[in-house]
Amino acid sequence: MESTQKAMNANKVIKVMLVEDHPKYRKVIEMAISAEPSMEMVSVFGAAEIALRNLRDREGQPVPDVILLDLNLPGVSGLDAIPKFLDELPATKIIVLTQSNAQTDIEIAVQRGASGYLLKASTVKQIVNGIETVANGGASLDGDVALHLLKMVQARSKKSEPAGVVLSAREREILLLLSQGMLKKEIARELDISFGSVATYIRRLYEKLDVQNAPAAIDKAHRIGVFENTGEQNE
Repeated sequence: MESTQKAMNANKVIKVMLVEDHPKYRKVIEMAISAEPSMEMVSVFGAAEIALRNLRDREGQPVPDVILLDLNLPGVSGLDAIPKFLDELPATKIIVLTQSNAQTDIEIAVQRGASGYLLKASTVKQIVNGIETVANGGASLDGDVALHLLKMVQARSKKSEPAGVVLSAREREILLLLSQGMLKKEIARELDISFGSVATYIRRLYEKLDVQNAPAAIDKAHRIGVFENTGEQNE
């Protein structure tokens, strides 16, 4: 079954949309995609809002598998456009193709849903390989970008909490019990406190972690390392 799926993917023509405002660079990418028998450039735009407007009125037009998106665009920036494109085309993958290797741009692009981040200094072959990788469910990152993200993850893993978030011992305790699947009434019984107190603690937890529910709180707590220091709790 898996080999059949791979064969189907290998025979599939990857439909690409390009959003790039620089005419010369746009032409280079168009020529590169046109030279690939496994790829087809289905649309090219010089601004994100024009591309988005076209997508909303796309009746009968091919849906791109991959969008190559510049960040420094007139009007709506590439970073702001990422979630808008994904709202319109949730199954489409986005590769940021930019000159910017700024830390904030990389982090925001990934957080907003980009599946790849390539610099314009990349070779045509690297860009083509990146499109193939992302279209097949992988992630495509420039070497320097990948190194930055690795360092970012390593740095965050050493922190128990992000700046500005301070959880009390009781809040940590309740968060741990939530992660074990306990309900509010079960937590109240376990800690021998009232149901109302548990509800108050949980509400404060959500506010501090800036989340709306227990699964989101647990996920964020794991990501920022809150559970790493649960053994240090004191009432």
